[in-house]
Amino acid sequence: MRVLCSDAVQDPTKIEQYVRNQMAQRIKNHEAANAARKLSAEQRREKKTKRTTEDTTTGVHASVYRVRHLEDAAKRFKVETNCKQLHMTGCVVLCKDINIIVVEGGPKQQKKFRRLMLNRIKWNSTGKNQSHMEDDGNDEQDKEQNKCVLLWQGTVKERAFGEIKFKSCPTENFAREHFRRHGVEHYWDIGHNDSVLDASTY
Repeated sequence: MRVLCSDAVQDPTKIEQYVRNQMAQRIKNHEAANAARKLSAEQRREKKTKRTTEDTTTGVHASVYRVRHLEDAAKRFKVETNCKQLHMTGCVVLCKDINIIVVEGGPKQQKKFRRLMLNRIKWNSTGKNQSHMEDDGNDEQDKEQNKCVLLWQGTVKERAFGEIKFKSCPTENFAREHFRRHGVEHYWDIGHNDSVLDASTY
């Protein structure tokens, strides 16, 4: 009414239809522009990959974690899935009470993975599939002992591992040999020494 003034007074129905047509056209143009800018499924995947992938040509950031108990399938799934989603490499060596997790990637990837390991995963909580018939005192004691520790983080020249994999080792010698084959046996030494010191405190 303010814009069209006398025309709106003479034929309000015609003017209303005219205005509604303009509104519909603007909405149609807006949706068409959005559709033209919309990325395809492949382009969205590439964008997401590019956002999480970092340049590691000048150096690879590596971190070594130790978890006392890693039998819970849900926690193992979280570690593996997050590592793959962040496009990181590494390995998880399972050996008695010395479970070593090594991850390699860029600084931003390491920051996100470190938050997962030290804050997001509740290592003391037990899975739903575990038996509730255990002795409460022993269960509470195990809960207190289970934790994740960041043993070492730094920069190395190149990646030692490929896509993250779980390696079950029956003895400590097998575990150290696995790291030695990848040229990083000192990762195992760091984890083993920390485990010995941790056990002496109990």
